[in-house]
Amino acid sequence: MAFFETHNISISFGGLRALERVSFEVNKGEVFSIIGPNGAGKTTIFNCINRYYNLDEGAFIFKDKNIAKVSPHVVADLGISRTFQNIELFKNATVIDNLLLGRHRHRRSNLFMEALFSPSVQRQEIESREKAEEVIDFLDLQAYRDQFVSGLPYGVQKTVELGRALAMEPELLLLDEPSSGMNMEEMEDLSFWITDIKEELGISFLLVEHNMRLVKEISDRVLALNFGVVIAQGTPNEVLGHPEVMKAYLGEEGASTAG
Repeated sequence: MAFFETHNISISFGGLRALERVSFEVNKGEVFSIIGPNGAGKTTIFNCINRYYNLDEGAFIFKDKNIAKVSPHVVADLGISRTFQNIELFKNATVIDNLLLGRHRHRRSNLFMEALFSPSVQRQEIESREKAEEVIDFLDLQAYRDQFVSGLPYGVQKTVELGRALAMEPELLLLDEPSSGMNMEEMEDLSFWITDIKEELGISFLLVEHNMRLVKEISDRVLALNFGVVIAQGTPNEVLGHPEVMKAYLGEEGASTAG
């Protein structure tokens, strides 16, 4: 059985069918990318995985467990973290404080123990700070460590959000448009980081991305959606050259010209 699977997932908003019986699987240690034009349903899949939305039908299977109806915090506890298309950081907190928020799922103490700052709480605090510092070193964020997020360039904020997701120590990392707003140098760094995270930390990726160059560089396999329906699935070259994918992005006439 695959590491993560979707089985015929469907969801509607009013009369609009956002996803129509979408199925795919992500293998352990794989970068699996989802592409498609705006409104194709890509981010909706992430929001269903994280339990912002309830599926109308279908299932998500993660490590042999159906997580389609569990609470959002259980999804995180099982080892799934994510970044967002629109940055969701605490802008008036520092970089290190934002990363420490990603350690919350590893806390094993109650309010009473926290108030007394018991030895076990102290150990957890030390461990969390050590992990956050490791992430800062890994993503070359040392220069921004104690700066408030609100004053950082957009591309750096995207990197901080990636760092917060890494601080959770996930097994599956969902990246929603990670390269948006980044310049060419930052995008190249992102490509290297994703590859290093996969190879050195053994983390699997489910990626939503519009930048086809990045998709082609880092993806093991790609799924293409249009109007909530799967139109192609396979290697990057197979999917990016698929006639239905070209039609979805370029239109009928543009696809014919490109062909």
